[in-house]
Amino acid sequence: MKKIFQYGSKKIEYTLKLRNRKTLRISVSPDLQVNIVAPRVTNPKKINSILNKRAPWILKQQEFFLAFFPKQPPKRYVGGESHRYLGKMYRLKIHRGKRESVKLSGRFIHVECRKKTDVKSLLTLWYNHKAVVRFGLYAKEWIEHFKKYGVQPTGIVIKEMSKRWGSCTPKAKIILNPELIKTPKGCIEYVIIHELCHLLHRNHSQKFIDLQRKVMPDWELWKMRLEKMMA
Repeated sequence: MKKIFQYGSKKIEYTLKLRNRKTLRISVSPDLQVNIVAPRVTNPKKINSILNKRAPWILKQQEFFLAFFPKQPPKRYVGGESHRYLGKMYRLKIHRGKRESVKLSGRFIHVECRKKTDVKSLLTLWYNHKAVVRFGLYAKEWIEHFKKYGVQPTGIVIKEMSKRWGSCTPKAKIILNPELIKTPKGCIEYVIIHELCHLLHRNHSQKFIDLQRKVMPDWELWKMRLEKMMA
Protein backbone atom coordinates (compact mmCIF):
# COMPACT_ATOMS: atom_id res chain seq x y z
CA MET A 1 0.00 0.00 0.00
CA LYS A 2 1.18 3.53 -0.87
CA LYS A 3 1.65 5.98 1.98
CA ILE A 4 3.14 9.45 2.49
CA PHE A 5 5.32 10.60 5.38
CA GLN A 6 5.88 14.32 5.94
CA TYR A 7 9.43 15.20 7.00
CA GLY A 8 9.75 18.96 7.36
CA SER A 9 9.02 20.42 3.93
CA LYS A 10 9.71 17.09 2.23
CA LYS A 11 7.13 14.43 1.42
CA ILE A 12 8.41 10.87 1.36
CA GLU A 13 6.15 8.51 -0.54
CA TYR A 14 6.67 4.87 0.31
CA THR A 15 5.22 1.42 -0.25
CA LEU A 16 4.44 -0.59 2.86
CA LYS A 17 4.36 -4.37 2.82
CA LEU A 18 3.43 -6.38 5.91
CA ARG A 19 5.07 -9.78 6.14
CA ASN A 20 5.67 -12.60 8.62
CA ARG A 21 9.02 -11.34 9.83
CA LYS A 22 10.58 -9.99 13.04
CA THR A 23 12.35 -6.85 11.83
CA LEU A 24 11.48 -3.79 9.75
CA ARG A 25 13.50 -3.06 6.62
CA ILE A 26 13.68 0.18 4.59
CA SER A 27 15.22 0.31 1.12
CA VAL A 28 15.50 2.90 -1.66
CA SER A 29 15.55 1.60 -5.23
CA PRO A 30 17.37 3.31 -8.13
CA ASP A 31 14.05 4.70 -9.45
CA LEU A 32 13.75 6.62 -6.12
CA GLN A 33 11.02 4.36 -4.75
CA VAL A 34 11.02 3.86 -0.97
CA ASN A 35 9.99 0.39 0.17
CA ILE A 36 9.25 -0.72 3.71
CA VAL A 37 8.78 -4.34 4.70
CA ALA A 38 7.52 -4.67 8.28
CA PRO A 39 6.13 -7.33 10.63
CA ARG A 40 2.34 -7.71 10.40
CA VAL A 41 1.85 -6.51 13.98
CA THR A 42 3.87 -3.31 13.60
CA ASN A 43 2.22 -0.22 15.09
CA PRO A 44 1.86 2.64 12.55
CA LYS A 45 3.32 5.04 15.13
CA LYS A 46 6.46 2.91 15.29
CA ILE A 47 6.81 3.06 11.51
CA ASN A 48 6.51 6.86 11.60
CA SER A 49 9.08 7.02 14.39
CA ILE A 50 11.55 4.95 12.39
CA LEU A 51 10.85 6.98 9.27
CA ASN A 52 11.56 10.18 11.17
CA LYS A 53 14.98 8.82 12.16
CA ARG A 54 15.77 7.38 8.74
CA ALA A 55 14.43 10.27 6.64
CA PRO A 56 17.85 11.98 6.22
CA TRP A 57 19.31 8.72 4.91
CA ILE A 58 16.32 8.15 2.58
CA LEU A 59 16.60 11.66 1.10
CA LYS A 60 20.36 11.26 0.72
CA GLN A 61 19.88 7.96 -1.15
CA GLN A 62 17.33 9.54 -3.49
CA GLU A 63 19.69 12.45 -4.16
CA PHE A 64 22.46 9.96 -4.87
CA PHE A 65 20.38 8.08 -7.44
CA LEU A 66 19.39 11.34 -9.17
CA ALA A 67 22.94 11.48 -10.54
CA PHE A 68 22.01 8.49 -12.69
CA PHE A 69 19.00 10.16 -14.31
CA PRO A 70 19.68 11.42 -17.83
CA LYS A 71 18.34 15.00 -17.96
CA GLN A 72 19.23 16.33 -21.40
CA PRO A 73 16.48 18.36 -23.08
CA PRO A 74 15.11 16.90 -26.32
CA LYS A 75 17.09 17.72 -29.45
CA ARG A 76 15.63 18.92 -32.76
CA TYR A 77 18.43 17.49 -34.94
CA VAL A 78 18.81 20.56 -37.12
CA GLY A 79 21.90 22.21 -38.60
CA GLY A 80 23.89 24.31 -36.15
CA GLU A 81 22.53 22.50 -33.11
CA SER A 82 25.05 21.56 -30.38
CA HIS A 83 25.67 17.93 -29.53
CA ARG A 84 28.12 16.46 -27.02
CA TYR A 85 30.61 13.68 -27.55
CA LEU A 86 33.00 12.57 -24.77
CA GLY A 87 32.35 15.80 -22.90
CA LYS A 88 33.08 18.17 -25.77
CA MET A 89 30.51 20.21 -27.66
CA TYR A 90 30.20 19.91 -31.45
CA ARG A 91 28.00 21.64 -34.01
CA LEU A 92 25.78 19.57 -36.25
CA LYS A 93 26.26 19.97 -40.01
CA ILE A 94 23.72 18.28 -42.26
CA HIS A 95 24.51 17.41 -45.87
CA ARG A 96 21.98 16.16 -48.38
CA GLY A 97 23.32 13.28 -50.45
CA LYS A 98 22.89 9.67 -51.53
CA ARG A 99 25.18 8.31 -48.82
CA GLU A 100 24.27 7.82 -45.17
CA SER A 101 27.19 8.61 -42.90
CA VAL A 102 28.27 10.40 -39.73
CA LYS A 103 31.79 11.81 -39.33
CA LEU A 104 33.52 13.83 -36.65
CA SER A 105 35.74 16.59 -38.08
CA GLY A 106 37.14 19.53 -36.17
CA ARG A 107 34.37 21.04 -34.07
CA PHE A 108 31.60 19.57 -36.22
CA ILE A 109 29.61 16.36 -36.52
CA HIS A 110 28.85 15.94 -40.23
CA VAL A 111 25.75 13.93 -41.11
CA GLU A 112 25.13 13.02 -44.74
CA CYS A 113 21.64 11.71 -45.46
CA ARG A 114 18.94 11.54 -48.09
CA LYS A 115 16.19 13.05 -45.95
CA LYS A 116 16.29 15.40 -42.96
CA THR A 117 14.16 12.93 -41.04
CA ASP A 118 17.07 10.46 -41.18
CA VAL A 119 19.39 12.66 -39.12
CA LYS A 120 18.21 11.49 -35.70
CA SER A 121 18.36 7.78 -36.51
CA LEU A 122 21.81 8.07 -38.14
CA LEU A 123 23.23 10.06 -35.25
CA THR A 124 21.75 7.63 -32.73
CA LEU A 125 23.36 4.68 -34.51
CA TRP A 126 26.67 6.54 -34.58
CA TYR A 127 26.51 7.28 -30.85
CA ASN A 128 25.60 3.67 -30.06
CA HIS A 129 28.52 2.37 -32.13
CA LYS A 130 30.92 4.74 -30.38
CA ALA A 131 29.47 3.67 -27.01
CA VAL A 132 30.11 -0.02 -27.73
CA VAL A 133 33.73 0.66 -28.69
CA ARG A 134 34.60 3.20 -25.97
CA PHE A 135 32.76 1.55 -23.09
CA GLY A 136 34.37 -1.79 -23.92
CA LEU A 137 37.80 -0.15 -23.99
CA TYR A 138 37.34 1.72 -20.71
CA ALA A 139 35.71 -1.24 -18.94
CA LYS A 140 38.47 -3.68 -19.89
CA GLU A 141 41.04 -2.01 -17.62
CA TRP A 142 38.70 -1.81 -14.64
CA ILE A 143 37.43 -5.35 -15.05
CA GLU A 144 41.05 -6.51 -14.81
CA HIS A 145 41.52 -4.36 -11.71
CA PHE A 146 38.50 -5.90 -9.96
CA LYS A 147 39.69 -9.46 -10.58
CA LYS A 148 41.91 -9.10 -7.50
CA TYR A 149 38.69 -8.87 -5.47
CA GLY A 150 37.54 -12.16 -6.95
CA VAL A 151 34.71 -10.70 -9.08
CA GLN A 152 34.10 -10.26 -12.77
CA PRO A 153 30.99 -9.17 -14.72
CA THR A 154 29.34 -11.75 -16.95
CA GLY A 155 29.02 -9.13 -19.66
CA ILE A 156 28.76 -5.45 -20.59
CA VAL A 157 25.51 -4.45 -22.29
CA ILE A 158 24.62 -1.11 -23.90
CA LYS A 159 20.94 -0.34 -23.37
CA GLU A 160 18.83 2.81 -23.39
CA MET A 161 17.41 3.61 -19.96
CA SER A 162 15.23 6.58 -19.13
CA LYS A 163 16.17 6.81 -15.44
CA ARG A 164 19.56 5.12 -15.09
CA TRP A 165 23.11 5.69 -16.21
CA GLY A 166 24.05 2.16 -15.33
CA SER A 167 22.93 -0.93 -13.44
CA CYS A 168 24.20 -4.29 -12.28
CA THR A 169 21.89 -7.29 -12.59
CA PRO A 170 21.70 -10.15 -10.03
CA LYS A 171 23.54 -12.27 -12.61
CA ALA A 172 26.49 -9.84 -12.58
CA LYS A 173 25.74 -8.30 -15.96
CA ILE A 174 26.59 -4.59 -16.18
CA ILE A 175 24.26 -2.41 -18.24
CA LEU A 176 25.39 1.04 -19.43
CA ASN A 177 23.28 3.81 -20.94
CA PRO A 178 24.58 4.85 -24.40
CA GLU A 179 23.91 8.50 -23.43
CA LEU A 180 27.08 8.26 -21.32
CA ILE A 181 29.11 8.53 -24.54
CA LYS A 182 28.29 12.24 -24.47
CA THR A 183 30.16 12.69 -21.18
CA PRO A 184 33.93 12.78 -20.42
CA LYS A 185 35.91 9.58 -19.96
CA GLY A 186 36.07 10.17 -16.20
CA CYS A 187 32.27 10.20 -15.94
CA ILE A 188 31.99 6.98 -17.92
CA GLU A 189 34.64 5.30 -15.77
CA TYR A 190 32.88 6.50 -12.63
CA VAL A 191 29.66 4.72 -13.66
CA ILE A 192 31.58 1.59 -14.69
CA ILE A 193 33.44 1.51 -11.37
CA HIS A 194 30.21 2.17 -9.48
CA GLU A 195 28.57 -0.86 -11.07
CA LEU A 196 31.67 -3.04 -10.60
CA CYS A 197 31.59 -2.20 -6.89
CA HIS A 198 28.06 -3.62 -6.84
CA LEU A 199 29.52 -7.01 -7.71
CA LEU A 200 30.91 -7.02 -4.16
CA HIS A 201 28.31 -4.92 -2.33
CA ARG A 202 24.76 -4.93 -3.65
CA ASN A 203 23.59 -1.86 -1.74
CA HIS A 204 25.16 1.52 -0.99
CA SER A 205 26.56 0.55 2.37
CA GLN A 206 29.62 2.13 3.94
CA LYS A 207 31.67 -0.80 2.63
CA PHE A 208 30.46 0.05 -0.89
CA ILE A 209 31.41 3.73 -0.49
CA ASP A 210 34.81 2.80 0.98
CA LEU A 211 35.57 0.48 -1.93
CA GLN A 212 34.46 3.05 -4.51
CA ARG A 213 36.69 5.69 -2.89
CA LYS A 214 39.62 3.26 -2.73
CA VAL A 215 39.34 2.45 -6.44
CA MET A 216 38.49 6.01 -7.54
CA PRO A 217 39.45 8.59 -4.89
CA ASP A 218 37.93 11.49 -6.88
CA TRP A 219 34.64 9.74 -7.72
CA GLU A 220 32.59 12.54 -6.14
CA LEU A 221 34.08 15.10 -8.53
CA TRP A 222 33.13 13.00 -11.55
CA LYS A 223 29.67 12.40 -10.10
CA MET A 224 29.17 16.16 -9.72
CA ARG A 225 30.45 16.78 -13.25
CA LEU A 226 28.04 14.21 -14.62
CA GLU A 227 25.15 15.86 -12.79
CA LYS A 228 26.03 19.36 -14.01
CA MET A 229 26.79 18.35 -17.59
CA MET A 230 23.55 16.43 -18.13
CA ALA A 231 21.26 18.71 -16.12
